[in-house]
Amino acid sequence: MPSRRSEAVQEAWKDWAKACQRHGTPAIVQLCHPGRQSPLGAGNRSFFAKTVAPSAVKMDFGPSLIERLAVSLIFGTPRELTAQEIIGEGGIVDQFVAAARQSFEAGFKGVQLHGAHGYLLAQFLSPESNRRTDDFGGTPQKRAEIVLRIIRAIRQATNKEFCVGIKLNSVDAASSESVSDVIDQIRLIVECGIDFVEISGGTYEKPRMLAEPTAATTPSSKTAEKTAARESFFLEFAKTVRQAFPQLVLMVTGGFRTRLGMEAALESRGCDLIGIARPAAILPSLPKDIIFNTEGVPDEEAQVSLAPLRLPWLFRHLPVKQVGAGFQTKYYASQIQRMGAGLVPIDTRLTVSQSG
Repeated sequence: MPSRRSEAVQEAWKDWAKACQRHGTPAIVQLCHPGRQSPLGAGNRSFFAKTVAPSAVKMDFGPSLIERLAVSLIFGTPRELTAQEIIGEGGIVDQFVAAARQSFEAGFKGVQLHGAHGYLLAQFLSPESNRRTDDFGGTPQKRAEIVLRIIRAIRQATNKEFCVGIKLNSVDAASSESVSDVIDQIRLIVECGIDFVEISGGTYEKPRMLAEPTAATTPSSKTAEKTAARESFFLEFAKTVRQAFPQLVLMVTGGFRTRLGMEAALESRGCDLIGIARPAAILPSLPKDIIFNTEGVPDEEAQVSLAPLRLPWLFRHLPVKQVGAGFQTKYYASQIQRMGAGLVPIDTRLTVSQSG
C-alpha cells in the first residue's frame, strides 16, 4: 500500500479492479503484513532497521551455526510492537483497514486477511512467536484480538456486501499449538462475522506450502478419495474445522493437482472451495481449460504436474533449505509479474493434460 493516498493511485487501483474482473469473476485483495518475515533492508527500511513482531522472537531455521547465521543476516531479531503501534492512529490495525477501504473504493469485491504462512497476523495467533502478556497475548483469545479488531474495523469502513475472509494455518504435530486453541480462535473469528476461512500451512521456518504432492498414478473415480488425501496437505485439519463450524465457508489450498482430487475434497464436505496457487501462476487458464472442461479433457488427463525447479548452484549447496524455498516463492511471483507485463508465463509442467 502507498503510504499516502492520491487520486492517481486510486485511479490506478480502479483500473486494476476492472482488469481483474473484466470476465465477470469477482476479485478480492489479499492483505498481508510480513512482520518478522521481512528481510533486512526490504522496502524503504534501512538495513539496520529492525523488523516488527508481537514479541522479540527470532525466526528459527535450525540449530546449526550456518542456519542461525542465516537468520541473523537475512532477518535479524525483530522488535516487539507497542500497544500504540498496534491500535493507535496509523498503527497496524489502521493500516489493514486503510488497505481494505482502498480495495473497496476501487471496486474490488472483498479482502482476505493473510493470517497464515508465518506472517504478522499468524505471528500474533501463535504462542511460538507471541509471548506478550497484555491485551494481545497470553491466551488463545487474546492472541486473536488484533485479528478481531481488524475485522470489526473493516466492516465499519465498508458495507455488508463487501467480502471479508481470512487465511489460517492448519495445526500439525510440529506446532506447539493445540487444535482446541486454534478452534477457539476460529470461533471468535466466525462470531466476528468472517465470510470464509482458507486453510493452508507452513511458514518461512517450515515451508510446507511449497511442497509438491507425491507423484500419483493416473487417477480414476475409484481412487478419487485417496487422490484427494494425497494431494491436499491440509484437508484433514479443514475437516476438523468443518465439524466445529458446519455452516462456515471453507477453502483449502495446497497440493491440489487433479480434477478428481478436487471433486473428492468437495464431495467429502471437507471444504467448499479449492485454492490453486502455483499451477495458476504457470497456467492461469487451468480451471477453464482443464478442470472445468469435462467434455474436452477426460478425468484421467485433467491434472497438472509441475517440474521441480532447478535452484542456482549456490542455493543447491547451502545447508539452509529455507533459502531454496525463498527462491521458489520468488520464481512463481515472477510469473505473475510476467503476466502483468503482457508476457506469457514460462510453462514448467511435466505434462500438458489437454486433449487434441
